[in-house]
Amino acid sequence: MRDPDVVVVGAGADGPAAASRLAREHGLDVLILEGGPWHGNEKWPEPHADAGGTVSTDPDDLDGELLDEQFTHREADANDPTYGYLRVGPADHSRAPWFRNLHQNAFIWQVGAVGGTSLHYFANHPRAYPHAIDEQGHWPIDYEDLVPYYQLNEEVTSTQQAPMTAKEEVFIEGATNAGYERLDTKNVTSTGWRPQANAVSVPGKETTTGEPLDSEYEGSFSYDDGFRGDTLAGDHFQGGSTPVDAPVREKARKSANVSWVPRALDTNEEPNAGNVAIRPNAFVTDIETNEGLGTTEATGVTFRDSWSGSSQTVSADAVVLAAGCIESPRLWLNSGLPDDGWVGKGLTTHWFDWIVGVYDDETVAEINPESDHMDPYIGQNSAVRFDKPGVGGLEDIGMSPGLVSYADYLFSDAGYSFDTPVDPGEPWDTRGFVVGEELKRRMANYRQTKALLVLTDDQPHQENGVSLDTTFADEHGPVPKVRYEPREEDDARRDELARIAANIHREAGASHVHRCEWPPLLLHMQSSMRMGKVLDQNAEAKNVSRLFVADHSAMANGLGGPNPTNTGQALALRTADKIGQLYF
Repeated sequence: MRDPDVVVVGAGADGPAAASRLAREHGLDVLILEGGPWHGNEKWPEPHADAGGTVSTDPDDLDGELLDEQFTHREADANDPTYGYLRVGPADHSRAPWFRNLHQNAFIWQVGAVGGTSLHYFANHPRAYPHAIDEQGHWPIDYEDLVPYYQLNEEVTSTQQAPMTAKEEVFIEGATNAGYERLDTKNVTSTGWRPQANAVSVPGKETTTGEPLDSEYEGSFSYDDGFRGDTLAGDHFQGGSTPVDAPVREKARKSANVSWVPRALDTNEEPNAGNVAIRPNAFVTDIETNEGLGTTEATGVTFRDSWSGSSQTVSADAVVLAAGCIESPRLWLNSGLPDDGWVGKGLTTHWFDWIVGVYDDETVAEINPESDHMDPYIGQNSAVRFDKPGVGGLEDIGMSPGLVSYADYLFSDAGYSFDTPVDPGEPWDTRGFVVGEELKRRMANYRQTKALLVLTDDQPHQENGVSLDTTFADEHGPVPKVRYEPREEDDARRDELARIAANIHREAGASHVHRCEWPPLLLHMQSSMRMGKVLDQNAEAKNVSRLFVADHSAMANGLGGPNPTNTGQALALRTADKIGQLYF
């Protein structure tokens, strides 16, 4: 595509949603440039070893069986941040990941690829708390403005209530005994628990060949054998390429490469729509601008082919940044655009923590008479949650054993548990790292262990965010320097949620409760280019016309605690409509 109307920087969770809307509803030609690889596309059969093609516009290029080959079910294949297929870095795996300067005990968990970090998530799709948008003055738009876009996004991503398995039944037992009621609304304004709204299609009552799907089912879980929907294999964090043999768009978990990317490419076959082209391995290094009478206007971008090293400039009538909370502000700053002090600032990350409960066999069997254990890897990774608007939320978590062990006992800011004093009056028994023989004993008990993830309603603070490192640079310019430190009020909300989580474990009958006290995990990143500061109510940059942001960085705060993917995509759809109305 030589002369796109709009160029979108980034094919992660949000960019393909915006591109699809621009083409289908506004008839525009859109070029998406993605710095990372493309998995499950016939033009890149060996995406980490060979440069492959240059651009894809045909939905028939998508190949589900190829995706099955590239996304294994092994934990380290996916999750190793250096050589795993889900990492943030160039497609060429003989080269190092992209460097981010992080001068603190913390971890950044991202993916650079078509689909972005939505390749590496639980597919939780709750909406923001209305309270977090309407009642705090952070947002220049109302919650009601987002509802039609939530509804569209939930339809495209097959968002629905997650099915329950044994581990969820233990959580529900604890939450109910603690006095919390079930919530039956998507727009949460009160405290309680509810099944997760997940972007995962669930299986029906029978296969397409008429075979009943129940506990007696003995068929294969292959798409070719008639199986549809989620296999409950619990491998979503590894990419979730199930059911096996299914076409890309029929994979159960609707990460962006499964949901919005095929829908965007479909516009090329629709007579009244615009066209969408996606070019992976294209890292944008500069935003091109024109200076007018007191104004700066975006006119295109320059990108670098990450295999050949050659650079190319593309002109467009509008530019959309959808590269995420770190790369969008980095690109802005490396392009020398105006900085009023809020570019890259105000980063939020839900100030996570992790509360672990260990249960006796008899306790689990009493709650689940048909299953005397709660294997964490069966079912969806997170299928039930707790919400408390104004404070944050909790998620019941089940993952593969290696990841769970790391999260349960080896990621802490509290020090070694044997050397950390027990907190008098607090509802947990231990806190901090677990090592040696004690670690092996607890890991061996993984089938009776479950964790609750704390998602705090942390607020944007100007001292947190992304700036340019003045010491280190790579082939794309100075690298990003990232900082996140919570304030005292953020700590207080996290502590309150940790106590609620520990109490739910106690009420479910846990024999031991452990608080990890995580350092910052930069996973649910939001707000670094936020509306109301860097952006106006249309998500257009206040200081650069025709330059928009359509990723999680545009959010004005952390949504109150709910996972950000549904809101990020809904906001991207709204932004696409604003672009069409303002300039075309």
